[in-house]
Amino acid sequence: MHIVPERDIADLMTRAAAFDAVEKVFAAMAAKDAYNFPVIREAIGHEDALYGFKGGFDRAGATLGLKAGGYWPNNLEKRGLINHQSTVFLFDPDTGKVSAMVGGNLLTALRTAAASSVSIKHLAREDSKIIGMVGAGHQATFQLRAALEQRSFEKVIGWNLHPEMLPNLEKVASEAGLPFEAVDLPGLKEADVIITITSSFDPIVLSEHISEGTHIACMGTDTVGKQEVAADLLTRATVFTDEVAQSTTLGEAQHAVANGSLKPEQITQLGAVINGIHGGRTSDGEVTLFDGTGVGLQDLAVASSVVDLAIEKGTAIEVDF
Repeated sequence: MHIVPERDIADLMTRAAAFDAVEKVFAAMAAKDAYNFPVIREAIGHEDALYGFKGGFDRAGATLGLKAGGYWPNNLEKRGLINHQSTVFLFDPDTGKVSAMVGGNLLTALRTAAASSVSIKHLAREDSKIIGMVGAGHQATFQLRAALEQRSFEKVIGWNLHPEMLPNLEKVASEAGLPFEAVDLPGLKEADVIITITSSFDPIVLSEHISEGTHIACMGTDTVGKQEVAADLLTRATVFTDEVAQSTTLGEAQHAVANGSLKPEQITQLGAVINGIHGGRTSDGEVTLFDGTGVGLQDLAVASSVVDLAIEKGTAIEVDF
């Protein structure tokens, strides 16, 4: 078994490699060459933590495994640790033997950012100039860096429940040589692309905050009850997702499906656009929405890639297990 500890991930996995791995696994899912297992995600009744397992099998990539981990909201304040904690385990699909254990914290951040970035590549208008961020926490900086690589953006705008965190976004914008402006929620109408990345259980973004032709990537809702945007926005938009089953049960679409305003068959896998099965955006005035629920196959794809790199560079720790 090979071990790639968290401390080595930053030297191995790039945004470009994460993007490539996620785009390929979305395509494999749509082609039915890969599938996710049912998600387990529970409030454990300790430290306000959410803990769970995401796994799957990618026949095309010969990748089998799971990610174990979750969200500990008190970590940063109490312990100086990031709130998201996870580890990926890979298994040999031919024998079932464990083949690798990989630190999953940075990989989760990179693959989540890659997913919204893939959606921007395939769904946002080519002439998109202004990107809006809803949320300014640790993950938001990863989302913004990845997104800025997909279009020739000229400005970043942002909103956060706690405005004192907005300098996190301003710093990333400054690194890219772009101006940053803090806005109220109605100010999001200026944006051509919007990424929501919060842990909200109440809708923040309303349909009236969104202009025609906007692409929205909803990346924070991954648990039953969470919600970042109003349900009627999903009925207004053309909705895409990583996996329909997750989108309708624990993703952003769960609320519109529950109230009957959106049917599961109206939601399209992003991989179908990547594969050319679905045409994606049909006009400059169409509102597109990507419901990024975070599938286990994303974690397995980036973890498998990083193990290969670690073995190639001779940094992987090999143990007899």
